[in-house]
Amino acid sequence: MVSRLHSLYLVFYLNYMKILTFYSAFFLLIFSCSKPESSPKEPSNQYITVLGIAQDAGFPQAGCEKGNCNQYWLGNEEKRHVVSLGLIDKSTDQSWMFEATPDFKEQIHMLKEEYKRAQLSGIFLTHAHIGHYTGLMQLGHEVMGSNNIPVYVMPRMKSFLEKNGPWSQLVNYENIDLVEQQHDSSMQISDQLSVTPFLVPHRDEYSETVGYRIESPNTKVLFIPDINKWNVWDRDIVEEISEVDHAFVDATFFDSNELPGRDMSQIPHPFVEESIELFKDMLPSERSKVIFIHFNHTNPMILNSMERKQVENLGFRVAYEGMQINL
Repeated sequence: MVSRLHSLYLVFYLNYMKILTFYSAFFLLIFSCSKPESSPKEPSNQYITVLGIAQDAGFPQAGCEKGNCNQYWLGNEEKRHVVSLGLIDKSTDQSWMFEATPDFKEQIHMLKEEYKRAQLSGIFLTHAHIGHYTGLMQLGHEVMGSNNIPVYVMPRMKSFLEKNGPWSQLVNYENIDLVEQQHDSSMQISDQLSVTPFLVPHRDEYSETVGYRIESPNTKVLFIPDINKWNVWDRDIVEEISEVDHAFVDATFFDSNELPGRDMSQIPHPFVEESIELFKDMLPSERSKVIFIHFNHTNPMILNSMERKQVENLGFRVAYEGMQINL
């Protein structure tokens, strides 16, 4: 009798455990399915926000009614702004822009919306091609009527702006204050942030061309939106990437077939396919530092394309507007 009761108890216990296990798993599944996705990390006190990703002429480009541009005219794609970074320091309520693009009015609004308390404390220019400095006109007395906004420039760029209208009017009316920089000379812009310009080879008709290294005590970021081929630079881009945490690099053209009928040697940039070949032996941790930016309107990576996905699947990143990098 005792043995039989024991057997019945054992059966009851095993069935009970099965039921308990089933319902535990069921409720765990329900909970895990209903659990909201973790929210993105809050920006740190110092961070970079991407204000634009396109080549100088933007996207769509004037006069372009085919290919990628046609997707915009048909209403299937949104505008992409000309390449620019915003830099924010919440601890000092300051902000800076890298490049003054033709989309300046929208980008300064984007920067203000990003952190409303921040005051524009300066603009860093890379060179004198139309997508990188012509937005300065918005600071003039016809528009914002700014008062001595610091504009950080190299010596030739400074001379170009001082001696040529309408830019010289901005200087004469004290809308901008030209702050001369030197190659590889670091400038402390707040307690936690410094910026260092460095010369890169490019078509320097009116000014030098520089990239920038943006640094906090914890993080280093490269910004090289325009450069000729990597192999004509006197530095090794792979080594430069190894010394920073993030690297925004020139991705104007995807490959050499992008502009039929044009001599691509006359508009030298490192094609994305060339950069990928150069970076192929990087460790995954190094590849993930690379952020491609400055896309021509013909570059398939400016859209959510197969080529973009292929590049991302290789472990690289592709810049997008609103992207944030904590410093």
